[in-house]
Amino acid sequence: MLAESRRAAIVDLLRSTGAVTVAELEERFGISSMTARRDLADLERQGLARRTHGGAILPAISAHEDSFVHRLEAATDAKLALARAAVSMLAPQESVFLDSSSTAYFVAQRILDQGLEATVITNSLPVMDLIGTSSSPNVELIGVCGTLRPLTRSFVGPFAVHTVLGHFADRVFLSVKGVTPDGALTDADPLEAEVKATMIAHAQEAVLLIDESKLNARGLNAVGRVADLSSVLTYGVAAKALAALRATGVPVRPIDRQGS
Repeated sequence: MLAESRRAAIVDLLRSTGAVTVAELEERFGISSMTARRDLADLERQGLARRTHGGAILPAISAHEDSFVHRLEAATDAKLALARAAVSMLAPQESVFLDSSSTAYFVAQRILDQGLEATVITNSLPVMDLIGTSSSPNVELIGVCGTLRPLTRSFVGPFAVHTVLGHFADRVFLSVKGVTPDGALTDADPLEAEVKATMIAHAQEAVLLIDESKLNARGLNAVGRVADLSSVLTYGVAAKALAALRATGVPVRPIDRQGS
């Protein structure tokens, strides 16, 4: 395995478990302790890990943000299941905000696959491309434009916020960088967080779509709180974490692989 691919795998392992040891990395990847420590040192320089004696843990707060392309290829089973469940909540002719998350992209794809009649309002360039090039006549697209962030392929900034403020939607489906134990929604970028927060405020119902990894990651910027939402759909979240989410008073619905 190439060093770059191995380090990406280590990050995925950290996000799923919260901690790794040098010995564990040696056994899992067939590498020397020196190579394992070098990998962890490199990840620490990138802000993706915090080294400890004999291993590393997930940083409590991370400014790191994966590209949209990278996120689109990660945890696809979870995103497909969450998208199925989300779209099942929509009635014909509803309007929906979709944020720039890769999970929202799967929601858009599901809307098209189902032939659902809907109005989609989004700041995600990939979602705009997906709907704009589709032959489906049932989906009306409203693009939220502004300053393009190449990393996330999303539009942000004052013009994007102004566009969102000019619309009200029946629902918003969104995801975030991470959710803190006390129920704060966080994102890596302040402008992205601002657009998400505005969508939540201008939707009749705000639905968060997350898997277990979101509970082990943190962004630097606050989007809002779980208590600001109408409901949370989760995939692969352990019972203890589900109890913490439910303690916010917001309905939490665990989803299985079929989206039910």
